[in-house]
Amino acid sequence: MEYKKPKIIVPRFNEASGFYTTKKRSKIMSKIRGKNTKPELLFRKALWKKGIRYRINSKKLPGKPDISIQKFRLAIFIDGEFWHGYNWNERKETINSNRGFWIPKIERNIQRDDEVNQLLADMDYTVFRFWEQEIKTDLHKCINDVLIFLDWKN
Repeated sequence: MEYKKPKIIVPRFNEASGFYTTKKRSKIMSKIRGKNTKPELLFRKALWKKGIRYRINSKKLPGKPDISIQKFRLAIFIDGEFWHGYNWNERKETINSNRGFWIPKIERNIQRDDEVNQLLADMDYTVFRFWEQEIKTDLHKCINDVLIFLDWKN
């Protein structure tokens, strides 16, 4: 099954639009991690302690899941609240600067997450998506959800 919604267009960064394109922007953006974030590392260490072996950022799977277990056809993503639109309908209203960029950017990220979920489902993968905050506040529950799924698959 193919994803049918039209792709959201995200405007380009440029100084005319009020964005920093210089060293300042580069420095700000370099602080944002895409891989090996603290919540990801916490989650991976906890899974490893439970004896679960996995792959990280597998290029063979759509969306390069943060953690994947091919044997059980499981893909796990740990999403940042801002970048992936946690509670988006309410949060969208609180964005004050560069709304013309950030709203389409985050909505496109949400759309891409849906597309990736669909592609993985078409490959018979089960997808778990955890918010970073969930990992930080209730790691045990998140790990337990995965363990229950793995027990069910066995």
